[in-house]
Amino acid sequence: MKIAKIVSSNSHIDYIARVIDSVDAGEELPHASDYCFAQFVAISGEGEDVIGVTYDSRLVNPDYGSFGPRSGPRAELGRHNADYVQEPGILIGILLLGTLDHSGKTFHGVPRKIVRVDQAVTKLDAERVTQFHTDGSGHLHLHYYPQVVSNARQFALPLLDAIIDQLSYACTDSEGQRLRVLKQSLMWQGTFGGMKL
Repeated sequence: MKIAKIVSSNSHIDYIARVIDSVDAGEELPHASDYCFAQFVAISGEGEDVIGVTYDSRLVNPDYGSFGPRSGPRAELGRHNADYVQEPGILIGILLLGTLDHSGKTFHGVPRKIVRVDQAVTKLDAERVTQFHTDGSGHLHLHYYPQVVSNARQFALPLLDAIIDQLSYACTDSEGQRLRVLKQSLMWQGTFGGMKL
């Protein structure tokens, strides 16, 4: 399901997308749970999908702060600033984690291809989330962990915690134990400030 479209980027792996809303004619509106914190998403490309996770959000409200004197009626002013987005909306920050090609091969790390403006962002279903986190031998892996720590800033700990919670539902007992140890380590780092962001 399409939930947003790319509008800009902060870096090669940190993108901003605008959530589909009533302005996007003909599009099915996503539910708030489709673009919530730590939602895995895909951005389609040639032969592979770039996989990311939502880690930040911003509200856009052009009307806020525009209560000062005006030189003309709003309808008249609208003609003079056609480049300016007039509608309120929601922007989401997407941190890229890797790729998933159409044959099922996964890569965790910095994707080589550049994501372009207006590319569709779709919600990744549970089956593809599991596929992205499973290596060739069927074991769970999180090789993008350092990427999240380095780039998600103040959201790194809660983001990793939410990712671990999502993955723990569809893993074996031994992998679940590894995830619990990782979660305890994150809690310790968050409590005692061991992780420098």
